[in-house]
Amino acid sequence: MAASQAPPLHTKGLMPRAGINRAFALVYSCAILALIYHHFIGLLHSTSIASIFLLLADSILAFMWMNLQAFRMYPTYRQVFVEHLEHFVKEGDYPGLDVFICTADPCKEPPMGVLNTALSVMAFDYPTEKLSIYLSDDGGSKLTLFAFMEAARFAAHWLPYCRKNKVVERCPEAHFGSLDHTSFPETDQIKMMYESMRDRVENVVKRGSINIDYITNEEESEALSRWTDAFTPGNHPAVIQVILEYGKDKDITGHGVPNLVYVSREKSRDSPHHFKAGALNALLRVSATMTNAPVILTLDSDMYSNDPQTPLRALCYLLDPSMDPKLGFVQFPQVFHGINKNDIYGGDMRYGFEVLIPGMDGLAGPLFAGSGAFFRRRVFYGCPSEAPKMNQEVSHSIKSREVLAMAHNVAGSKYENQTKWGRKMGFRYGSLAEDVFTSCQLQSEGWKSVYCNPKRPAFLGKSPINLHDCLNQAMRWSIGLLEVAFSRYSPITFGVRSIGLLSGLCYAFLTFVPIWAIPITIYAFLPQLALLNSALIFPKTSNPWFCVYVALFLGAYGQEYLEYVSSGGSTQKWWNYQRAWMMKGLSSFSFGLVEFLLKSIGISSFGFNVTSKVVQEEQSKRYQQGIFEFGVTSPIFLPITMAAIINLVAFLSGIAQSCRQRSIEDVFLQVFLAGFAVVNCWPVYEAMAWRTDQGKLPLKITLISVVLSWALYSASSMAF
Repeated sequence: MAASQAPPLHTKGLMPRAGINRAFALVYSCAILALIYHHFIGLLHSTSIASIFLLLADSILAFMWMNLQAFRMYPTYRQVFVEHLEHFVKEGDYPGLDVFICTADPCKEPPMGVLNTALSVMAFDYPTEKLSIYLSDDGGSKLTLFAFMEAARFAAHWLPYCRKNKVVERCPEAHFGSLDHTSFPETDQIKMMYESMRDRVENVVKRGSINIDYITNEEESEALSRWTDAFTPGNHPAVIQVILEYGKDKDITGHGVPNLVYVSREKSRDSPHHFKAGALNALLRVSATMTNAPVILTLDSDMYSNDPQTPLRALCYLLDPSMDPKLGFVQFPQVFHGINKNDIYGGDMRYGFEVLIPGMDGLAGPLFAGSGAFFRRRVFYGCPSEAPKMNQEVSHSIKSREVLAMAHNVAGSKYENQTKWGRKMGFRYGSLAEDVFTSCQLQSEGWKSVYCNPKRPAFLGKSPINLHDCLNQAMRWSIGLLEVAFSRYSPITFGVRSIGLLSGLCYAFLTFVPIWAIPITIYAFLPQLALLNSALIFPKTSNPWFCVYVALFLGAYGQEYLEYVSSGGSTQKWWNYQRAWMMKGLSSFSFGLVEFLLKSIGISSFGFNVTSKVVQEEQSKRYQQGIFEFGVTSPIFLPITMAAIINLVAFLSGIAQSCRQRSIEDVFLQVFLAGFAVVNCWPVYEAMAWRTDQGKLPLKITLISVVLSWALYSASSMAF
């Protein structure tokens, strides 16, 4: 059937809320301008510290709100029709697909999790001869290589099992762990094999060494012998091991298996390695020497495939002749499994992937979210008019001496010297948030992207289940985002000019997110300290300006609530999401902002710290019960604990003042803010006062917070 007569591969439409968003934005803008005007008039009559800080806070809130509206102008939804793909291309003509999986630390990212991700994508509903999986082990651990050797042996049984029984959940851990998974005649046998493999891998990781009995052939022994005493995670030669090769290795039914390649790029102390972006660029070059597939999928180590037809959904865009030829990548949402009932840390990222990114999809397209994106390989080699066409022509064995020599060469630590890699080619350097930085520059060059959000999640990953990891992860992101925001490619300047006004503002909102720390911190402490010092900084309830404050608060919160709930979230989840946002604003964003400023003047340098994927049993139980996990003595808890103490004291003081004066009119807004904070801080009070489990707030943090809160109150008494 001719492509022009074929049924559509996908459809696109504007969400109904777009019109309402635009009207609301116009009305809300007037209220913001009125408030800023009120602040300036107030400054003319009285230049107090409080009035200056309130103007600063509200100006930043206004700036961020303005950027946020860019997402709300053209929210878009799409639908794909995989069943129509056969009308456009035969299965044998599908483009090659190289899958990149990144891991960095076998202690924080257990090899069994990485292994499950690899097995799930090896089982894609995709021509085996077109599929290759590359693992980047940036920790350079032989334990990870051993785990993948075990995975290769298990894959010989797992892949035909999935193919024969049309298994949908092709991550072994998820399949066997599901309470309602369908059982087939060979299920018990395959499960026993999986559990045996898991025991061996976990035993090796626990011991930190590989039992010689686990090594089955000379090739494995030779590969593992490359780890010498001088080999360290930060200083070692390149290690590239072809574990499986299509055409030479078979499964138990005689079918070929996908290529599986282990890559640990060379690291040296005198060469920068650029963290994840550097690892991905090494995979780009190594894969180019071996398979050079025109399409690349990037995945985090814990983001396993939940739908074997996901590559076909991506092809519905990449192979559609009616699509813009500048289409560079297809982004799928990040969805997380194991989130507790009410998502106490706001870890499912619903607001971002269900509300914000569809708004970018109606513009130049969504950002690269770090995982779950199908790229055209050519996007990494220049703008649409200059990037070379990528034709996959593999006429050699990827185990040949010539290919391996070339692969080791391009994985060298000095290969990028005096080249455009990281600047004009590949994933871009200069930020810990390499995903945002890369997509912003790609779109600035003219590339477009689309968002594919199927009903069945394409990929499932893990989210932190303790507050410390959650806050540290957000702090690391904050530093990376600020590096983008204040770079020469800042979205607010370069992005607006090169991508377009609305798309530039979307990126500005995302990259300037850490400056939320300023208004959140001001509103968490200033009104409360003023209340404790009997200072009035807000209008009385009888003052018309009181209505402006109320309208702005209810308007912002109300719109966000409706967006969250309409996307499928519950009221309780929304409440926890906004509380987690406040906590991150006080701690993660504040620490990230300070760290970025120190780094900018050369005083400090933040190293990349992988978020732990290790789950402890007792910690997991508390998480599933909805109990906040503090547990460790960390300064990142101090701002949250101080805010909890000061807001509680201020709220009680405000109530007492109102009772004495028999009127709350003068201090209503200040008492309300303190009370609002007290309700949000309830888990903190529980952890401070009456919890006895290992996840309680350490006494040391509580005592330091009390001392610092008293010092802050004493200092404020001189200002009011």
